[in-house]
Amino acid sequence: MNLDRLQAGRYTSGDIDITWYEAGNPEGTPVLLIHGFASTAHVNWVFPGWFKTLDEAGYRVIALDNRGHGESDKPHEPEAYHPETMAADASGLLESLKIESAHVIGYSMGARISAFLAIARPELVRSVVFGGLGMGMVEGVGDWDPIADALLAGSIDDVSDARGRMFRAFADQTKSDRLALAACIRTSRTLVSGDDLAQLPMPALVGVGTRDDIAGSAEGLARLIPRSRALDIPNRDHMLAVGDKVFKAATLAFFADVEAGEFQ
Repeated sequence: MNLDRLQAGRYTSGDIDITWYEAGNPEGTPVLLIHGFASTAHVNWVFPGWFKTLDEAGYRVIALDNRGHGESDKPHEPEAYHPETMAADASGLLESLKIESAHVIGYSMGARISAFLAIARPELVRSVVFGGLGMGMVEGVGDWDPIADALLAGSIDDVSDARGRMFRAFADQTKSDRLALAACIRTSRTLVSGDDLAQLPMPALVGVGTRDDIAGSAEGLARLIPRSRALDIPNRDHMLAVGDKVFKAATLAFFADVEAGEFQ
């Protein structure tokens, strides 16, 4: 889409300034997009075509740069990055925009944040899409300390851990604040309770790439949520599933079913 059509704004969440972006139909149903770790609203949602897809479908599209990322403030203290706090950034943005409820799409870390948002403020969440995170949301996704170490290393050449190298390369590509990201990864991994997921009243879609070795099972997570469906995104790994056309089409179909009252 034409980036000139993308409006930007800032609002203050506690003592942190959060940057957000908006496009699409101002009278359309709102969709809030929450990006993943080491990404930004642009990298996760604008460049892979989500803004364009949702705009063309008639939605009001809103995304934020999570604290520590993009153009938002970047504290270097780990205590600033608990997912409950980051979820409060998202709910505060909706309230600042006077949005009573929105469809919410989160990817990877953004899916975890979306879960905490849906649990804490279910009245704000019309439906939720958990992308790039399945049962790992509940069971964990392995040891991420090597990622923090990789982010703090003097050079990517000093990083031997494969996952650490992947995220360090991504952080370097996006010109991220690596101290902020290292702080974020240490405290943003709080697991989501299966009992809390079982209480979610809104419809949910769980989408995970079939080659994703980080996320865990989409079907397993969907079984914990009463009104949910699982989506296998074919032949996509953790980094590539987010922009996949199958994921986009399934999300639009999911929203249409929710809006029509046909989702069970």
